[in-house]
Amino acid sequence: MAQNSAIEWTGSTWNPVTGCRKISPGCKNCYAERMTRRLKAMGQPNYVNGFELALHDHVLKLPLLWKKSQTIFVNSMSDLFLENVPEMFIKKVFGVMHSAYWHTFQILTKRAERLLRLNATLQWMPNIWIGVSVENSEYEFRIDHLRETKAYVKFLSLEPLLGPIPNLNLTGIDWVIVGGESGPGARSMDPMWVINIRNQCQKAKVPFFFKQWGGPRKKKAGRELEGRTWDEMPMPAHKMSTNHIPTGF
Repeated sequence: MAQNSAIEWTGSTWNPVTGCRKISPGCKNCYAERMTRRLKAMGQPNYVNGFELALHDHVLKLPLLWKKSQTIFVNSMSDLFLENVPEMFIKKVFGVMHSAYWHTFQILTKRAERLLRLNATLQWMPNIWIGVSVENSEYEFRIDHLRETKAYVKFLSLEPLLGPIPNLNLTGIDWVIVGGESGPGARSMDPMWVINIRNQCQKAKVPFFFKQWGGPRKKKAGRELEGRTWDEMPMPAHKMSTNHIPTGF
């Protein structure tokens, strides 16, 4: 669990679930799997089983202890809607996010089908954002499932972007993140794929966030697109009011 996350579009990370299973091409060079190996070697207790699924009840209430409002990426080291995560545990996570109303929570999943199946049973609040990962046009169906949920803010993470998505349906979508793959074995991303998506976002008036070009040396590659950075995003729920700081529990 980390405050001051290095991920450009969030503030902190919170991992009540760790471990995952690869299901599509975007998973091939999974950064979470790579980081898990490092954390296990360092003796971090939450990663003793490596990348096998693990539920961590002891960190569930952590956001309630963070009194300063912030944006929190939920399960950066897993997928909350992974098939073997019990529905009751998912509801516990949502319960904490509901109680920690002064934060904005960002959930990202590739399991859009399960997200939609559970949608009606979950406690949606304006501070809970939900997104789907889409690496190429073959997985655009995830966007259709996302669109049908009751989430207040719906976003797309087109990362790692592995192919063009020329006809992106942005109806009902509030935010789009695009990024290239980074790290060992990183697959290349055509700048025209990014520019085309940026143009589609501008036409649809959807905030566009360009995370990185990626590659084996992502810092050197940078994150400028056509001479500037693109850091557009929806207004986090916790910034819409100044009266969000809790007095205690």
